[in-house]
Amino acid sequence: MPFHRFYVPQGLYCSCDKRSIAEAVTEVYVKAGLPRFYVVVNFIEVSEENFYVSGKRERKRDFMQRYEKAIEPFTKGRGIRWEIQITEMDRDLWNENGMNPPLGGSDGELLWRKLDRAIPYTAEHPELR
Repeated sequence: MPFHRFYVPQGLYCSCDKRSIAEAVTEVYVKAGLPRFYVVVNFIEVSEENFYVSGKRERKRDFMQRYEKAIEPFTKGRGIRWEIQITEMDRDLWNENGMNPPLGGSDGELLWRKLDRAIPYTAEHPELR
């Protein structure tokens, strides 16, 4: 069953827009041979005050705007439809070359960034000098 979720800013689409989008999405599947009732389209409106990641709103949305701008020539610029979802991993469930990444902003992270690779980190590491 095709299930589409649109997370959108509150008030972005009126009821007529939502209905039109849902009908357009449904038609894609009907033309491919699926029954209409298989297609589910949900619009989840999220207000600005309800969109937080790591306790911060602006930083994440600003990042998404920069990200979209960077890939625009390959997406919007080519007239395609696209979706972006960025998921931040739980640090406890993430390893690079068998090592847990250094904390953000730490000397270890600065070292990994400088060398552009994951290496075992100790405070006495010569590259930090």
